[in-house]
Amino acid sequence: MFSKDRWNEILEALNANRFRTFLTAFGVFWGILILVLLLAMTNGLKTGVSKDFGDFATNSMFMWAQRTSMPYKGFEKGRRFDLKIGDVDVLKRKFPELKYVSPRFRLGGYRGANNVTRNEKTGAFEISGDYPEFINQQPMDIIKGRFISYSDIDNNLKSAVIGVDVVKTLYDVGVDPIDTYISINGVNFKVVGVFQNPNSSGDSEEEANTIYLPFTTFAKSFNSGDNVGFMAITAYDDYNITELKPQILATIKEQRSVHPNDERALGNYDIAEQFAKVNGLFNILSFVGFFVGGLILISGGIGISNIMLIVVKERTNEIGVRRALGATPWDIKAQILQESVVLTLAAGFAGIAFSAGVIWIMNFVLDQNGPVENFANPTVNINVIFIALTILVIAGLLAGFIPASRATQMKPVDALRTE
Repeated sequence: MFSKDRWNEILEALNANRFRTFLTAFGVFWGILILVLLLAMTNGLKTGVSKDFGDFATNSMFMWAQRTSMPYKGFEKGRRFDLKIGDVDVLKRKFPELKYVSPRFRLGGYRGANNVTRNEKTGAFEISGDYPEFINQQPMDIIKGRFISYSDIDNNLKSAVIGVDVVKTLYDVGVDPIDTYISINGVNFKVVGVFQNPNSSGDSEEEANTIYLPFTTFAKSFNSGDNVGFMAITAYDDYNITELKPQILATIKEQRSVHPNDERALGNYDIAEQFAKVNGLFNILSFVGFFVGGLILISGGIGISNIMLIVVKERTNEIGVRRALGATPWDIKAQILQESVVLTLAAGFAGIAFSAGVIWIMNFVLDQNGPVENFANPTVNINVIFIALTILVIAGLLAGFIPASRATQMKPVDALRTE
């Protein structure tokens, strides 16, 4: 196959007209470059947009109570109502497909009025009453201490887990916040943990300025009774929360005496549905990248095929001599095919190397200048590279097939007579 003499023949043939070889190879180089960069930038957009969902479990939904828009069972239209802690138990009992049903309540906001003090320092933070399983829905790194436990829930302990920006606001540098006390709307809580998001580069101000309290303690301290502000509901991976959502909403409507057809009474945000839309969009963009890059590769392959036809024409006498000296049709065909594949792969490897350099530069710039909105970490799966190389080999063989067949169809005598 690729003996030393054969390599010398291939290199000599490609060097015979370097400018023509360069222009021919550039089509393949440009095609693989466009393909890899399009897919890398699509992945960068997908990663950036996916950060809008945070680290929250994507097979999840939020649900909260609003005003009714239809009268029902003696209740007037426009009635306000609240979700209840008992609704959580009903959902857990009726839907074994649900992994977590977390009741939540919130107070204040990090951009609102000051609601937390420690000694002479004050700050405005979001206060959230939660259950321990919420950390499985919204992953966070506990960098000191612990998260809320069921001991806190069952014993109504005044424990607090605070974000890293709360520490920066209320504590001096070097002070360990664990086992210290903060006052929330006049109620003292003991700090048992400090958290930050796993993806620290994507931390939002709101997340870093949040304080988590045990749900039961929150209810007693701030007089929310058995009301629930909203629920975070996550299904097991084998089930789709979007498919379960109509049944969940119907169950809560029945619990709260809301008309079954009242579409406005319960608000919801389906993370799984939104995430599926984003994935669908980027699957289309990936297809477009493959399609456009593939078309350019095909045009490059056509260019190589045309050039190889010209090369065969120019080397008609040489082919005649080789045939006269005993070269078989397969020897002639193999040489043409090998020249085509080598030219295609050389251009393809150059395109892959160049695109890898461009991707590295993009990531370096992003690391140095900080994240760009809706764009982060452009990368290409290694499987895509293997697929592209396979396509290149096939393209090289196809590009050389017609010229190789043309070369073997010549009779040695006729080839020797060609001027």
